[in-house]
Amino acid sequence: MHDPQRCDAFAGTWLEVFLAFLKLGCTSFGGPIAHIGYFRNELAVRRQWLSESQFSQLVAICQFLPGPSSSQLGFSLGLARAGWPGALAAFVGFTLPSVILLLGFVAVLPWLSGDLGQAGLHGLKIVALAVVADAVLGMARKLCPDVQRAAIAIVVAGTLVFFAGAWLQILVVVAGAVAGAVLCRSVPAPADSQLSVSYGKFVGALLLLVFFALLAGLPMLALADVGLAALADAFYRAGALVFGGGHVVLPLLEDAVVNSGWVSSESFFAGYGAAQAIPGPLFAFSAYLGALATVGQPALLGAVTALLFMFLPGFLLVAGVLPFWQAVAHSALANSAIAGVNAAVVGLLAAALYDPIFIAAIQSPADVLIAVVALSLLLIWRLSPLLVVLWCTTASMLVAVF
Repeated sequence: MHDPQRCDAFAGTWLEVFLAFLKLGCTSFGGPIAHIGYFRNELAVRRQWLSESQFSQLVAICQFLPGPSSSQLGFSLGLARAGWPGALAAFVGFTLPSVILLLGFVAVLPWLSGDLGQAGLHGLKIVALAVVADAVLGMARKLCPDVQRAAIAIVVAGTLVFFAGAWLQILVVVAGAVAGAVLCRSVPAPADSQLSVSYGKFVGALLLLVFFALLAGLPMLALADVGLAALADAFYRAGALVFGGGHVVLPLLEDAVVNSGWVSSESFFAGYGAAQAIPGPLFAFSAYLGALATVGQPALLGAVTALLFMFLPGFLLVAGVLPFWQAVAHSALANSAIAGVNAAVVGLLAAALYDPIFIAAIQSPADVLIAVVALSLLLIWRLSPLLVVLWCTTASMLVAVF
């Protein structure tokens, strides 16, 4: 018998998902907001795994929940494409390259301390600028086609440019939903806007229960000194309580591993600096810390424990929420709210395009030229992001030399 909740959940295979996210894990520079651009270009536009509306709904849900937003988005995309094996494949594919690079990064740090190395790293910031600009333009065309939704996007972007704060990002998404419910009542529901998952609300509720059970239970195991429970508890709490992406988790992790004496301050910030220069999720920094923090246990075991418990709470939350969202998203009121949320997501990305991405990437007229060419490679010729990475890093290094 056909289960309508399964819908398109198994339209692909876990291997397809793994290979797609392995490519993204090797090329997605620039942090969580830039990752959204990479995901959209590769999965919504090029591979057409889902529609723009479905993609922006997932972005909004992941922005609203605590945890690593870009990895939650990747997990959700894998879940929708190939079920639970796809979700796991997306996580492993997207995270593995950054973990491997980060654990071996200390060996090459001396070569990146000179002017040429720094210029190459700066070129990666220009890559992120081009990718996010391409995503904002493409999403604005599809998700803000009328005055009402364009106005929501502009107000959200202006608010986030002038006022900072991780909580504000959540508030503007909620405000976008309210504005959409009021202003977008006449917007027809896209035929392909319905999100679907392969399980129901009962499983979703169980996943949320597991989230809270671990949040309450791991500290008790840590007090009882059960194996790596203290390490698991520290990283689970950090992953469960952080809003706003990888940079916001820094003080939580510093408190957990530096103030406890597990990792020195010098090692902590050296690893954090290395994490800025590699593709993939910034939360992969947890593997580096776990390897250093392990006492009396193999370093690899500590790295895996820290990594898994850092990501686990965010994945439990987003997987638990999705079936409840699916249950309400088909109503007329929800459709209007979704239209507003989609517009708010465009505004959120536009604000991030300016600060921090544009501010960090553009420091000279040469940077402007490099960025314009990079954006042209994506917008006009639709070339691979790998070629854009090659262009930006090479051009930035040549500018530093001459």
